[in-house]
Amino acid sequence: MKIALAQLNYHIGNFEFNTKKIIQAINEAKAKEAEIVLFGELAICGYPARDFLEFEDFIDRCQQSLQEIKEHTKDIAIVIGCPTKNNKKEGKDLYNSAYFIADKKIIHIIHKTLLPTYDVFDEYRYFQPNDIFECVYYKGKKIAVTICEDIWNVGNENPMYPICPMDYLIQQSPDFILNLSASPFNYTHPSLRNHTIKSNVDAYNIPLFYCNNVGAQTELIFDGGSMVYDAQGNCCGLLPHFTEAIEVFDSTNLVIQKLPDYTTNKYELMHDALVLGIKDYFQKMGFKKAILGLSGGVDSALTLCLAVEALGSENVMSVLLPSQYSSDHSVADSLALVKNLQSPHEIIPIKEAYDSFEKTLSHLFEGLAPNVTEENIQARCRAVILMAMSNKFGYILLNTTNKSEAAVGYGTLYGDMCGGIAVLGDVYKTEVYEICNYINRNKEIIPTNILTKAPSAELRPGQKDSDSLPAYDLLDSLLYQYIEKRQGPNDLIAQGFDKALIDRVLKMVNSNEWKRYQTPPILRVSPCAFGMGRRMPIVGKYLS
Repeated sequence: MKIALAQLNYHIGNFEFNTKKIIQAINEAKAKEAEIVLFGELAICGYPARDFLEFEDFIDRCQQSLQEIKEHTKDIAIVIGCPTKNNKKEGKDLYNSAYFIADKKIIHIIHKTLLPTYDVFDEYRYFQPNDIFECVYYKGKKIAVTICEDIWNVGNENPMYPICPMDYLIQQSPDFILNLSASPFNYTHPSLRNHTIKSNVDAYNIPLFYCNNVGAQTELIFDGGSMVYDAQGNCCGLLPHFTEAIEVFDSTNLVIQKLPDYTTNKYELMHDALVLGIKDYFQKMGFKKAILGLSGGVDSALTLCLAVEALGSENVMSVLLPSQYSSDHSVADSLALVKNLQSPHEIIPIKEAYDSFEKTLSHLFEGLAPNVTEENIQARCRAVILMAMSNKFGYILLNTTNKSEAAVGYGTLYGDMCGGIAVLGDVYKTEVYEICNYINRNKEIIPTNILTKAPSAELRPGQKDSDSLPAYDLLDSLLYQYIEKRQGPNDLIAQGFDKALIDRVLKMVNSNEWKRYQTPPILRVSPCAFGMGRRMPIVGKYLS
């Protein structure tokens, strides 16, 4: 049986857009003589729809789109994700469902069983879990249909989920598995996904067709990477990462082939994910142009490079905002970068604006020594200028704060922490340098001086980040263990970190949660990003 994987980029709640895209994919699959087209999880409405799912009109529109799509299934079958109303008196109002439709008829509706409630997932908020396990019969084949998380619970090994759908379905001797997925990207996921899917095939010894969504939905980025495995655990097909694709495979003649040479390099994957995240955020929001403050430092340099790749050089405005403390080389390095990228820029010194604030506040601050207050005024002067240009010319401000800075609160609220989307908020400072090196792999785009000079906010004479923070390689390794690995103080001490350093860093992380609550959405590329994937109380006292 010829099965097409339709790896598509959906837009949450944009029913006309999604429906048109799905129908086009059906027609393309027909032209390729496919008998079944497999789409992703909740393809009709987009994933994750979150509290849109609580609007009855939203669910009605899902069903209307489903009916429209159904009329295009003559001589072909589709398996597609869509929410379904739960007509029982008990339980949640909805199911997360897969519809098996053929020749304009709904043959079977399969509901998702294992509803994830960890990390970025919150499906049990909306959906009732399934408790009926039946294969689909179609054209003489018995087909097991599973939805996303079902595939990860091999052999009922996860105590979070007492029921493993495939352990029931396998008893019905299915010919193959069709799995609809919405599996968000992080830099560990492509290799982990391959491993877990192969583990399922090894456990059940039948071919598996896995279709993942692609595209960014605000902070979540879906990388695609849909794949096909034969019954012996051989990968017989792998769709590209970060782009749409439709490919057809024959379930009765799966051929081991040389797979595309898709990267497993962490920094290349992060680079590609961030570019897609920026691109889709702008396209799906209807934005055209971006603006950012270009400081001469590595974070704004990387943000500019990613934005230019995502949006085009002509659509990204860099604004150099030197103060009386800015070094000449910071301006020169920034000018060299915009020249390399052929991107527009403006130079707007902030000294006059800063002096005006200083004069206005002088009677209040008389006799008090300068401190972080004056530094923050500079950052907020820059933010006011950038936001004024955003308002006047329709730019969206890109936030350039990295994860290391966001973690320890090394940034100015309503200053350099402003923006519509945080591009690097899930990228540690050491990772920023690695992605820059990847960008420079063939030729120098980011000037070498930006990559080699000591990091500095340049808010006071001779300032360096190291005046306030531990060295970034040490800081980032500790932050990674605490944030991604959830290692507490005793665990960190056992790993060899100095207790005084642990106390200092963890206090900074926990006491700055209130700042992170007020930052823009952060593009997620790690296993644990600030925001919806890490939900900490602001006023909590633990470890602070």
